[in-house]
Amino acid sequence: MIRIAAALAASLLLAISSLAATSPALRAEPASANDTARFLAGMPPSAGSPLARLAQDGFWKSHAGAFNATFGNVDQRQLAKVRKWSSANVTVRRPVLFYLFSGPDFMYASAFFPNASTYVLAGLEPVGSIPDLTKMSHGQVAGLLGNLRGSLRSVLSISFFLTNSMRHDMRAGTVPSLYVFLARSGKTIRDVTLVNLDDQGQVRIGDGLAVKSAARGVKIAFTDSQGREGTLYYFSTNLANNGFRASGFEKFLASLGEGMAYVKSASYLMHAGNFSNVRDFLLNNTAVIVQDDTGIPVGYFDQKQWQLKPYGNYVGPIPLFAGRYQAKLRELHRVKHAPPIDFGVGYRHGPNQSSLLLAIKNEAAAKP
Repeated sequence: MIRIAAALAASLLLAISSLAATSPALRAEPASANDTARFLAGMPPSAGSPLARLAQDGFWKSHAGAFNATFGNVDQRQLAKVRKWSSANVTVRRPVLFYLFSGPDFMYASAFFPNASTYVLAGLEPVGSIPDLTKMSHGQVAGLLGNLRGSLRSVLSISFFLTNSMRHDMRAGTVPSLYVFLARSGKTIRDVTLVNLDDQGQVRIGDGLAVKSAARGVKIAFTDSQGREGTLYYFSTNLANNGFRASGFEKFLASLGEGMAYVKSASYLMHAGNFSNVRDFLLNNTAVIVQDDTGIPVGYFDQKQWQLKPYGNYVGPIPLFAGRYQAKLRELHRVKHAPPIDFGVGYRHGPNQSSLLLAIKNEAAAKP
């Protein structure tokens, strides 16, 4: 009997060892959110991370090389210039940034508004789940890395996500892309939680599947390179008039206090009446707005309340949105002798084709 028991024990140990060798779920404890973000961003995870060995594989090294080159290029060509422009011109600041119609584009939010402590991004792209790479096979991890390179290609090259491509590329959710941008922006992720809103704008823990919610999101707590704490929210929600208030999202935004706003490549949605609620919210609840011409039309700014400062060269919309030309914006550029900008942003991202509008509320300018 002793021999039989010993043999059975040995067989069981061998079976467990064999299973552990083939099943990533048994091979390692879950990696931290920060190590996962660094791994996805092509940056080495910590030495003790379950992902450290995987980072020695050729497919990851190839991914890291591609992202190092791409992010190095976009920082030199775009982000360093954006940070310099922002530091010189966005002198009125608030702790909260509202970046609506954004998708997962934390990269430009951080570059234009590096001093915000709370970032709220929103779009229609699904949140997805919190990735656990230790539960994925090598092939699945390699596939995820390849999908990330593909889905981020447009924002890294032309400064915005292509809407039609996002519907396909973001089917797995926005969290992996947010991880990449946080890591590449020098942030250290401390905690990640799936959240949702009730119709009163109260944040609830959970992905919103178990309870009815029209605003499902993720909350990511991080620290920056100087040790300052920050929070990033991304919500998948309808920003049109039939959803912005009913979802509780407007009440959630209002609970954060007066903020700053950024609008880029927003399909001119706030030019239309069915997005008037979100347009009015930004006008009434922000001290400063930075936007391209797809944001709030100039005619909606009461110039007794706002200082309007144009930058760059306004050449009008791309042909797809030809009907959204703003004669008032063109006149503003002429009258104010808009200073040039040395980077391209938005749909008109070519040399000397981009324009920005910096809107500062008068009372905010008087009390920075």
